[in-house]
Amino acid sequence: MAKEIGVSLLGLGVVGSGIAQQLIAKEHTYTQQVGSKLVLNHVLVRDKNKNRDIQISQQLFADSIDQIINDDKTDIVIEVIGGEEPAKSFITQALNSKKHVVTANKELIAKHGPELISVARENNVRILFEASVAGGTPIIAPVLRDFSGNNITSIKAIINGTTNYILSRMSTENADYFEVLKDAQKLGYAESDPTNDVEGIDAAYKLSILSSLSYKSFVKDSDVYCEGITNISAKDFQIAKELGYEIKLIAFSEFKDNKVSARVHPTLISKNQMLANVHGVLNSVQIETDLIGEVLFHGAGAGSLPTASAVLADVIDISRNISSGFVNLDYMNIDQNASIVEISNLNTKYYIRVSANDEPGVLSRISTILADHKISIASFIQKSSHEGIAELVIMTHEALEKSIQEALNQIRNLSVVKAIENSIRVMD
Repeated sequence: MAKEIGVSLLGLGVVGSGIAQQLIAKEHTYTQQVGSKLVLNHVLVRDKNKNRDIQISQQLFADSIDQIINDDKTDIVIEVIGGEEPAKSFITQALNSKKHVVTANKELIAKHGPELISVARENNVRILFEASVAGGTPIIAPVLRDFSGNNITSIKAIINGTTNYILSRMSTENADYFEVLKDAQKLGYAESDPTNDVEGIDAAYKLSILSSLSYKSFVKDSDVYCEGITNISAKDFQIAKELGYEIKLIAFSEFKDNKVSARVHPTLISKNQMLANVHGVLNSVQIETDLIGEVLFHGAGAGSLPTASAVLADVIDISRNISSGFVNLDYMNIDQNASIVEISNLNTKYYIRVSANDEPGVLSRISTILADHKISIASFIQKSSHEGIAELVIMTHEALEKSIQEALNQIRNLSVVKAIENSIRVMD
């Protein structure tokens, strides 16, 4: 049994500080859980002199990654610097130096997960990344362990706290998108450049990881169709509520006929569904399997301590292996690239909001175009006109995505149509 297990930390930002704080404060607790003492050996940062909320001994600061890689007393390397580089190089060096790795880096795992898992296996070490998908809400471990006797058939998730906060505020307060975004930035829920969040990129990384592990085939981040929330307006929420829906940024994937469909986009979701009632910065992941049906995981998705919780769970898991002298390497199988169903082949319902001249025959012309593309109208609402412009809201029955997009292009070019204000997929 190892008397001490050395841990080195790459990054001391919000998450890194939380991890370091817990390693120091709960040293006795973790020793009891693991059977060996966890020791923080090194911390690697860009600027050692930066003012930080946590006080770290200057002796802990490493001069370079080489100091950590060449340290025989470091057993586990925690990476929380984010991004592709230098994170990928640092992690690869650590694995090749026979060190276990724990990371919260969703972009890196989404793009290079199978490659890094392979490097870990070759070196008889592990790489774990529970914190990369839903922060403090456990989901990867249940997928790998608790659902191992199941076939996972679908994933529906809210896995970006920033967009869920914005959409929740817009829904409850009838607020404008840009107004709520500014508040989210002031509160620290949104970055100064919120592109990755509001355009769905962050959620696509996470869905890529979860789908790859669930379906045992590599779903690249570029395989995930991605659409953001910037075009959603208060008017869309008003109408959605009238129709019995909420609007959420849903990450959805499905495994059917040995093919994967994966998409992230705003969705009208029935108020009766569990995900419609997830508010604020919380995350929720709904997994459907052949043996147990639907299971919902719900909790904090970001922040210093929730993310630290997931990282430390992985550290303790690996440490127990080291302490017992047995390292479990058979933990992830991602066999090959997934066969992807293109978004154009999707069959779903649609909400369409159109501004058009308030005159006879407009709906007839729009209906004709939809009918020509084999799109059936489920319901139609005409809102009061303003200065001769009427607002038409159309709900369709299930239709082929390709047909919907072709029809919308034709409708957009009608002389009587001023604009297609929005078109949103529907999940009942």
